[in-house]
Order: sequence, then C-alpha cells, then structure tokens
Amino acid sequence: MSMTALACAAVPCAVAAVRLTARQERGLRRAGLLLASGGAPMGPAHGEPSWERLLPRFRDSVRGLPKEWLCLPPALLLALAGESVLPLLGGALAVPLVGRRLRAGERRKERERRAAGIVALCGAAAGELRAGLQPVQALLVAAASTGGLGGAEPAVLAAARFGGDVPDVLRRAAREPGAEGLVGLAACWRVAVDGGAGLAAGLDRLEAALRAESEQREGLRAQLAGAWSTVVVLALLPVVGLAMGWALGADPLRVLLHTPAGLGCLAVGGLLEAAGLWWAARIVRIGEAS
Repeated sequence: MSMTALACAAVPCAVAAVRLTARQERGLRRAGLLLASGGAPMGPAHGEPSWERLLPRFRDSVRGLPKEWLCLPPALLLALAGESVLPLLGGALAVPLVGRRLRAGERRKERERRAAGIVALCGAAAGELRAGLQPVQALLVAAASTGGLGGAEPAVLAAARFGGDVPDVLRRAAREPGAEGLVGLAACWRVAVDGGAGLAAGLDRLEAALRAESEQREGLRAQLAGAWSTVVVLALLPVVGLAMGWALGADPLRVLLHTPAGLGCLAVGGLLEAAGLWWAARIVRIGEAS
C-alpha cells in the first residue's frame, strides 16, 4: 500500500481523535467554569470549538448541492490513491453527463405526474357532472380538487368562467410534455357544446383510455427493468475488475495511470465502455418509445 493510501486511511482516525480530545477538553472546561461560577449552568455555546458550530451549516450546504457533484468525492479518492489527476478529470467530466441524466429523469417524472393529474381530472369532472353540476362548474371543481391542469389552470379556468374558447385553451395547454390527454378533453368539450352529447360519458371513455395507456407504459417499464439492470452491471464491470486486481495483491491503479500500456488500455477500455453503455441505453430507450 502506498504512502498516499495510508495517509487517506489515517485521516478519519486523526479526525476522530481530534474530536474526542476536543470533547474531553470541553468537558473539563465546562466543569471548571461551573465550579468557578458557583454552580450556575453554562450555555451549550460556551467553550464549543468553532468548527463544531459550523459543522451543521456545512452539512446543510452539502445537502443543497446538486446530486451530480457527488461524482467528485470518489474521483478525488481515486486520484489520491492512484497519485494521478486523471480520475479527478474523469469525475469532472462525469458531472455534466450525470446532471443531464438526472434532469432527464426529473422531466420524465414531471410528465408522468402531469398525465396522472389529467386522468384524475377527467374522472373528477365526470363525477361532478353526474352530481348535477354544469360543465363549467364541474371543470372548476375538478381542477381545484385534482390540480390536473397544472400551469395552464389559470388560463383554462378564466376561459371557462368568462365564456372563452375552452377547447382552444385546452389544446394549447396540451403542448406541454405529458399533457397530451387535454386534447381529448378539448374534443369532448367541443362535441358536448356543439352537438349536445353527454360530456360525462365522453370523459369516462377518455379517462379509461388514458388510464389504459398509463398502465401499458408502466408494464413496459417493468419489462425493461431487466435490461436496465444489464446496463448497470455492464457499467460496474470495470470496478469489479479493479477490485479483483487489488484482491490478488496487484496495484491496478498504478499500472493504469503510470505506465504507457496501462494508459493505452485505459483509453481503449473507456471508449469501449462508453460505446457499450450508449448502445445498450439506446436499445432500451427504443423499447420504451415503441
């Protein structure tokens, strides 16, 4: 084991020892102050090291950082263990890629929430219509109870209250990702207003269709979970190889980061790993989109 690795392993022990010593000194200081003040209790802030008072603030600031920045601590540890700046550069390059992936996941969840809200809106509006409310009142009550209109709620409710073109506003709101079901709601509204057809029956059929589509999408995602697991295993195989090298008593980081052959293998392996991950993820995304 290199001196850098030993130093990295000794840092937590040193921190724990310093903290234990500080606590003991703080206890002795509090006892002396308590005896000197005639038994008056001292506040918890007296005698505390400044770093302990700043520790909660540091934790809060770390929690507020974007999740993609968590790529840097492991890269820093690898850079210290391998005595090379290449792992740190790799971690810095991974930050925007991981951030892009996380933002794509957040957008997907937002689309799913919006689609689920529209399904709930259709069901609630149909129930209010059967309870005897007029279409405008039913839409107002359903939107207030479910929030299915999302950011388009003020415009749609204003058009419904003041006699505007509700189907046109709904079609414009359907341009948001995940809000495509509002096109069906606009069609049902148009048919009910122009042709006198029952809006409740149309909303029931629309809710059933949107719910079936959502269930089909969830089923497809469950079937593709195994493929995503394969992608994750493929991504972790290099780490397993490095761990096996360490278990056999070798120093794979020194070979990879400090020899010409190792650097060549690292470059070729990194390119093949990236190409394999991209291709596997592309296959899974095509399956999700189909």
